[in-house]
This record gives sequence, C-alpha cells and structure tokens, in this order.
Amino acid sequence: MPVALITGITGQDGSYLAEFLLGCGYQVIGMVRRSSTVTFERIKHIQDEITIVQGDLHDQSSLVDLMETYHPDEVYNLAAQSFVPTSFSQPVLTGEVTALGVTRILEAIRLANPQARFYQASTSEIFGKVREVPQCETTPFYPRSPYGVAKVYGHLITVNYRESHDLYAVSGILFNHESPRRGLEFVTRKITHAVARIKHGLAKEIHLGNLDARRDWGYAGDYVRAMWMMLQQEQPSDFVVGTGVTHSVRDFCDLAFSYAGLDYHDFLVQDERFFRPAEVDLLVANSSKAQQQLKWQPEVNFEGLIEMMVDADMRMVEKEIE
Repeated sequence: MPVALITGITGQDGSYLAEFLLGCGYQVIGMVRRSSTVTFERIKHIQDEITIVQGDLHDQSSLVDLMETYHPDEVYNLAAQSFVPTSFSQPVLTGEVTALGVTRILEAIRLANPQARFYQASTSEIFGKVREVPQCETTPFYPRSPYGVAKVYGHLITVNYRESHDLYAVSGILFNHESPRRGLEFVTRKITHAVARIKHGLAKEIHLGNLDARRDWGYAGDYVRAMWMMLQQEQPSDFVVGTGVTHSVRDFCDLAFSYAGLDYHDFLVQDERFFRPAEVDLLVANSSKAQQQLKWQPEVNFEGLIEMMVDADMRMVEKEIE
C-alpha cells in the first residue's frame, strides 16, 4: 500500500485529494498544525480512514520527524496562507509559510526521505500582471500580491531542489478551482453563499470589489486528479492546469443568482474595501501540456460548478433555519 503525506489536508484541496487517494488504495497521512480550533469539517466523513499527525511548516524538526516516521512515497504540499487579501495585511507570515515552508519540507525530504515524490501547489497568481495570454509553463512570472510573490519562491525552490539534489519534485500551476468546500472568504463561495441567504430571506445584499476581474475557474475535484497524475510520470515536470476558458466575477454573479431565480443587480453593492491594492485582471490557462502528457481533462464545466456550489449552499442554509 503506497503512503501519501498531505499537508493542508483540512483545506478544500486536501480533502478532495485525500478522498481520491483513498479510492486509489493509498494510506493517507494528513498533517495539521497544533491548534485549539482545528477544523475537520471537510474531512469528517473520511477521518476514520486517514491518519492525522501534527506538524508545522514553520518547524523543520517536525517535518523531518514525519519523514523518518512514515517514509511517505508521495508528499503533497497543499498547506499555505492562501488568501490573497490577507497576504497584503500579513505579508511576513505569508512569506514564512507559503515560501519558506516549501524549503523546509523539501529539506526534510532531502535529509530523511529522498526517494519520496514531492508535489508543490503552485498557482496562477504567479503570473499576476500577465505577460501573455493564455498562460503556460514558460510564461514569465509577474506576481501582484505578497501571496503571489511567496508562491513564486515556492515554485522556483522546488525547481532548484529537483535540479540540485535530484529529487522528484514538481509544481502544479493550478488556476482557480472551486467547490462547495471553498472557504467562505473566497469570492466564488462568498457569492453562492450570499445567493442562498438572500433566497431564504436571511440577507438583502452582497458587497464585492472588482467585478471585471477575469479568471479561469474549474472544479477542485478535477484538479486533485492532475496533482496525482503529475507524480505518476517517469520524469518530474511542472504543469499548468486549467480549463482554458475565462469568465468575469460579474459572469459568476449573474449565473449564480440566475440559477436561484434572482437578478444580481437587485442585491449587489460594489465596495472599494474589496478591491486589491494591485489587481490581477486576466488569468486563463493553456493546459495543453497536461492534456497531452497527463491525459488530463476537466469534467465539470463553469455552469456545472456554479450550480453545484449554489445547491450545496442552499442545503446548508436550509439546515441552519430548520
């Protein structure tokens, strides 16, 4: 039975990846930080099937201990301070976790378990103020937030350890991927949750920032398959993963509200508090390399993703008011 270690297992991607790997016959080890309020909501349905261990990307020795104890065949680093607005208010914390944390786990692998295959969760935010459209593996980086800058470091240190220490280490440059398990602070889930609350008479409006920002949105459950596929290749290589289709925040609002029989114009308040200090206007993936080499294709389209998220939030709100 292969062993996989997932950092960030309690997050959206971690929960879907854990489900997927269990289905493939893996023993799944999930690393969580010591906290009095660890939230296992996303993995409660599989918690009895996985091993939860304590570790921290701030703490080198805890990562070495995990490598020596479990000798994972695959390591998926999904842990990060991943909310872009927070990275502007807490840039040093973001750098410590999202950038240097990658170095610490790579160093732990090098020292204690160099045969492991390592996946680093990179992001389309590294492209930022894009140099070309669409974006592929060779597109120059131009991050526009402390989060994006930290992810560039994480991406490049992964390349460095692959080339300098002969580790099987790859980065998946994943474009925006959402699901009903997305955090409420992220714009897509903020919209679908607001739709459900407005539909049930619990809210009257939603405050959003830049409605014209365009993103390539896919379904997180599809994207974790690509993570696994990257580690099954004979040679390590980085891959862009996305749908190749771009939509604006306004489009997302329109479809989500329309699906619930509402007109978003009646409820939307544009709020300057939610504009970024430096905006990323257009992200869209050229994932032809992943399609050709990994044979990966997304299965859920934009409309299907929105309907899935609205339906889930409707059910959640209905339970709250029962």
